[in-house]
Amino acid sequence: MIAFVVRRLIISLGVFLAATFVLYALTASSGNPLADLANLPNAADRELRIAARTELLNLDDPIPVRWAKWLAGVAGFLVPGVDGTFGPNVLGQDVGPLLALAVGATMRLVVVATLVAVVTGVLVGTLSALRQYTGFDYTITFASFVFYALPIFWAAILLKQYGAIGFNTWLADPVITWPWLIGLSLLSGLLWSGVIGGTTRRKLVVLAVAGAATAALLLFLSQARWFEDPSLGPVTVIVLGLGAAVGLTALISGFARRRVLYAGLAGAGVGIVVYLVTLATGIFLDPTWLLLLGVAAGTLVVSGVVGFLIGGIDRSQAARVAVGSGAAVAALGFVDWALVYFSAYSRSVGGRPIATIGSNTPNFSGNLWVTFLDTTTHLVLPSITLILISFALYTRFQRGSMLETMNADYVRTARSKGLTERSVIVRHALRNALVPVTTLVTLDIASILGGAVLTETVFGWVGLGKLFVDGLAAVDPNPVMAFFVVSGIAILVGNIIADVLYSYLDPRITVS
Repeated sequence: MIAFVVRRLIISLGVFLAATFVLYALTASSGNPLADLANLPNAADRELRIAARTELLNLDDPIPVRWAKWLAGVAGFLVPGVDGTFGPNVLGQDVGPLLALAVGATMRLVVVATLVAVVTGVLVGTLSALRQYTGFDYTITFASFVFYALPIFWAAILLKQYGAIGFNTWLADPVITWPWLIGLSLLSGLLWSGVIGGTTRRKLVVLAVAGAATAALLLFLSQARWFEDPSLGPVTVIVLGLGAAVGLTALISGFARRRVLYAGLAGAGVGIVVYLVTLATGIFLDPTWLLLLGVAAGTLVVSGVVGFLIGGIDRSQAARVAVGSGAAVAALGFVDWALVYFSAYSRSVGGRPIATIGSNTPNFSGNLWVTFLDTTTHLVLPSITLILISFALYTRFQRGSMLETMNADYVRTARSKGLTERSVIVRHALRNALVPVTTLVTLDIASILGGAVLTETVFGWVGLGKLFVDGLAAVDPNPVMAFFVVSGIAILVGNIIADVLYSYLDPRITVS
C-alpha cells in the first residue's frame, strides 16, 4: 500500500510540475500587468510605481525564470526551517494569507456540496434503478436532465430571487396557503408512492396516506407558527432517533438478526440519554467546539461498546449499527440546539436569515450557535447551486451502474442461493456499483471547484474563485497559481483515495 502511494505521488509530481509551468506561462502572457499604471497623471509617480511593480513581480525576467522562482518559493513549504511563500500579488500583498482565508471559505462550500450530492445522488440513483421504468424513474430521469442542463450562474440567480428574497419575505408572515398546501401534499404523496412502488392499489394507498400526513403536518406547523421559531423538541428527536436505528438495522443486517436491532436501539438510547442530559443541565447553552466534539465522541464510543456487548456473534454489525444510531441522535440533538437560537439570529439580521451574498455577515458576533447559524444560512444557496448539477450527474451514473450490476452473473447466483433481496442489493449489487461512481467523484472534484468560481462570483464569496478571477483580470500569476496548487493537490489526493477505496469495495481489485 505504501509503495503504491509513493509511486503514484512520484508520477503525479511530474505531471503537476508540467501543468504549473503551462498555466503560469499562459497567465503571464495573457496581458500587461502594468496596464493599470500606464494612465496615472503624474509621470514621476507613474515611473516609480511601474519600477516598483516590475521589481516586485520580477517582470524583467523571462517567464521560465519567474516560474522557477515561484516554484522555489512554494517548495520552501516542504523544507524544514525554510519559510515557503506563494509570492506577492500586484498590490504587494503576500498571497499566502489570502490563500489561507480563501481555502477556508471555498472548502467549506465544496465539501458540504460534494457530500450532500454524493449521498443523495447515490441513494436516488439506486432507487431509480430498482424502480426501473416506473413513474418515479421517469420523473428522476427528467429532473436529472433538467438540472444537468442548467447554467450554473442562471440557477444561482434564480435561487437568490426565489430561495432567498422570496422566502425571506414569506417568513415575515409564514402562513401556508391552500394552493401550496395541496401542491406540496400531492408532491409528497407522489414521491412516496414512487419510492415504495408495488401494485397500482398499493401506490394509491401510499399516495393518499403520505399526502394526508403531509397536509396534516404542514397545517400543524403553520398554525403553531413553527417557521417563526422552529425547533425539533425531545419527542421528535427520540422518534427520529429510534427510526434511524430501525432503518440502519434494515439496511445493514435485516431484522432476522434481532440482536443487531437491539444494539441499534440501545445505541440510539445512549444518544437520547446524552441529549436529555444536555437539556436538563443546559451545558450546551454557550458551548465550545471542543466540548461539543468531546460529548459527540463519548456518545459514539459508549454506543459502540454497548452494541458490541449486545451483538453476540453479530457483534461487528451490531457495533456499526449502534454507532450509526448514536451518531444520528447526536446530529438531531445538535440541530435542535441550533434551532433554539434561530429566531434570535433572524431578528439580528433584520428578519431575513437566508443570505444572498457573502460567506458570513460582516461584523457579526455571537455565541457558537449564532455564528454557526450565520455560516449555515450563507451556505444554503451556493451549496444548493453546486449540488443540483452534481446530483444530476451522480444520479444518472449510479442508476446505470446499478442496472448493469443487477444483471451480473454473481447477482443471479446470490439470488439462486436463497439470499434475501436486501443482502443481494446491499452487499452484492450496490457495493460493486459504487466502484465506477468512486471514480466519478474524484474526477468531479475539479469541476466542482471550477463551478465554485462562478458560484462564488454570483454570491459574492471571498474564496478561491475570487482569488482566481481577480488574478486573471490583473494578469497576476501568483494568485492564479495558488488556486491551481490547491485544486491540483485536491485532485491528486482524491485519485489516490479512490484507488484505495477500489480495493475495499471490490476485493478483486488490488493496489499493487
